[in-house]
Amino acid sequence: MMGRRAFLGVVVTLSLLAPVRPGGAQPARPVRIGWLAPDAKSFALDAFRQALAELGWIEHGNLAIELRYAQGDSERYSQLVADLVQLKADVLVTDGTPATKAAQRATTTIPIVFVSSNVVEQGLVESLSHPGRNLTGVAILAGDLNPKRIELLKEAVPGLARLAVLEDRSGARLASTSIRVGGNWQAVEAAARQLGVQLLPPLEVRKADELDGAFARAVRGRAGGILVLPSAFFAARITRIVGLAASSRLPAIYEHRDFIASGGLMSYGPSHRDMFRRVAAYVDRLLKGAKAADLPVEQPTKLELVINLKTAKALGLTIPPSVLARADEVIE
Repeated sequence: MMGRRAFLGVVVTLSLLAPVRPGGAQPARPVRIGWLAPDAKSFALDAFRQALAELGWIEHGNLAIELRYAQGDSERYSQLVADLVQLKADVLVTDGTPATKAAQRATTTIPIVFVSSNVVEQGLVESLSHPGRNLTGVAILAGDLNPKRIELLKEAVPGLARLAVLEDRSGARLASTSIRVGGNWQAVEAAARQLGVQLLPPLEVRKADELDGAFARAVRGRAGGILVLPSAFFAARITRIVGLAASSRLPAIYEHRDFIASGGLMSYGPSHRDMFRRVAAYVDRLLKGAKAADLPVEQPTKLELVINLKTAKALGLTIPPSVLARADEVIE
């Protein structure tokens, strides 16, 4: 039988081996973060992991990340987030509005750090400065950048006269986030008008099997290019959308570099790497005792233009030097 002194020695040894939080607190298990996203974006997760490591949170040490992906089916989020709640995640990280809404429905106690758009309009937070609930994070400038995207596409394709616009109506985005609610669609129309570009009727897509027909309508409408509006639904179908743009020979501009890394022509929008490093900073503060309700929502500070010259060549385009000079990244 183990003596009292030997038993105490074992307890002390085990306590010394326990993972330690930054700040000195010693949890009974590694901190558990639930990661809820449309699909696996390695660059976002890598940036998040690296930023956490710099803050002292190390996987397989004092940190465990539980990864859950909807794989393009937003109806899966409810079950995925229920799994994370059941696992007693300390913090949930959500990528996109559908994932964030599902997490919001699932828990009012576990802190949620989001990358999402229209966060006040969606009822995710009371205001950017005072979230007031168990959610905070980074609010994407979703529709606000569409006029600039049209301007950049027009500069890259000087002869652009007719523009198609691909819009997500899948139900993953609520009606309140439609670009035709509020001033966003009016801003798109104004930008096109100022540049002398005719807008075709929006190509509305409610389910994946409508994508082919949408691009076919763009071709029939003699579009000279296409603006793919920001959408988690589209982001989960990058390969297919980029492929349809290529086969339709339509120069396209997208919301972020994932599309370009997969063969798209150009993108303009927030740096996802930078946003997920900011998410890591939120997670760190929450794990050290901060309340999500008290942490103001940030907006992206770094916007990036990414251009794929190989795709431009395949489309027979020569990107003007003035556009290339402004690119943050050129893929050749």
